[in-house]
Amino acid sequence: MSNSKDVKFSLRVFLNKQKTKVLFAEVESDFADVLLSFLTLPLGTIVRVLKKHYGEGQETPVVNIGSLTNLYDSLSNLDGVYFWTEGCKEVLLNPTSSFRDECRKLKLDISETQPTEHFTCPLPKCYASCNMDCLSVYYDTSECNCGRKRVRKIGTKEEPQATNRAGGIFTVDIASFIISDDLRVFPNSTDFIRTLRNLGITDIDLGELTIVTFGFNEIMDLLRGSLFSGTPLSDVILNKRPVDDFATLKCGPRILPHMKEKEATSNSKKILLKIMVQKSTNKLLFARAGQDFMDFLCSLFAIPFGAVEYLLGVNTSLKAIDNLYRSIVMSIDESHLATPDIKNILIEGKLRHGYISKYQILPLTEERFCYSSDGYVPEMRNFSSVNFVKGPGKYIRGPTMYKITDDLTVTPFCMASILLGFKEQNIHLSDVQELELEIGLQEALSILKASLTSASSALTNGLMTNIPLKR
Repeated sequence: MSNSKDVKFSLRVFLNKQKTKVLFAEVESDFADVLLSFLTLPLGTIVRVLKKHYGEGQETPVVNIGSLTNLYDSLSNLDGVYFWTEGCKEVLLNPTSSFRDECRKLKLDISETQPTEHFTCPLPKCYASCNMDCLSVYYDTSECNCGRKRVRKIGTKEEPQATNRAGGIFTVDIASFIISDDLRVFPNSTDFIRTLRNLGITDIDLGELTIVTFGFNEIMDLLRGSLFSGTPLSDVILNKRPVDDFATLKCGPRILPHMKEKEATSNSKKILLKIMVQKSTNKLLFARAGQDFMDFLCSLFAIPFGAVEYLLGVNTSLKAIDNLYRSIVMSIDESHLATPDIKNILIEGKLRHGYISKYQILPLTEERFCYSSDGYVPEMRNFSSVNFVKGPGKYIRGPTMYKITDDLTVTPFCMASILLGFKEQNIHLSDVQELELEIGLQEALSILKASLTSASSALTNGLMTNIPLKR
């Protein structure tokens, strides 16, 4: 990976005659790899890197991704006493991708992926020791066969070199690609007329060709634009302000991929959630949740965008991200990808090992547990967890209850502050109704989608339609 401040990409960009719209950009594989890496980023990583780049004190306002930024900020501000350990809170706020090795080899890695840690025996020249990669967020402690606790080190073990058959990261290194304004990606070897037809280009549209340079700031602008606009290339290249096309959208029907439907329906856990509703307006005031629902919300940060698309059936309402994912599924064939299995890996979007709780509602998958590049599976008795004392994916302590507002802001539940809030809003207790809801797969998917698209009413959009009530 190059120094982010030094990296530059050259794009051949075709504009329309009025120079008001990008018709398409022609890019090399290294830029296409960075673009496709958006799908590998966990949602928590996207929130974190955008907050850092567009943080307070910058000229550009802070970027809020639906209600996820509120959720991230409130969990960050939640006192450490409400987490099982400070370590699990750190893991929660800094999720890592199962594509960490690939991202570190990108020409530009916007995720700030850290080198792989490894375990080593503290005894020099230990007869029983072997260095082992630390590839699980759960198993964070290892015991050497000599009986000593192995220590974790970063960057002292040589990382494996890329073994891709074609020299690229996600795409073949000699390939080039056409990218539309709304982030549809086509191999440059696709039929010429068909590509023009797919792009909707006619003779009267053609304007001029220009060479545009993208660096770190432009890539970050493109990531931001992909979340808020249907025309992110034009927004970045022509300096247009992205328009939030999706914040006010209601969560429409989502399609769970056929291969997951039966499995998810039969295995999905259900969680009880209590919500307070104002009877006169049918407005959701807040939810009162225990640790199970809180752990579900925490789990959203570890899900990469590819897995989000997979779960929601390419129907996130984020048009550009949907198009990018759809390009991997339908437009880019295996001959243009760096390895034979990279298509399926990008499509399914597995989580890094150790994030998934046995009580997880969503049908997520994770990497298998191994600790070396050759797939060696160690003896489980030698591994344990210090950060996750209650098991994988268990972050929040009980029996404390938590208040969750419609925009996913989380605070410890406090009766006095609730009553004071009712008084300030002139809400009478007789006008408040408590409902108990069952949160299963369908509701979890709706909340996931609403958290991405609604800045102020994620719970309303995710829960207030066709929700099963416990009688």
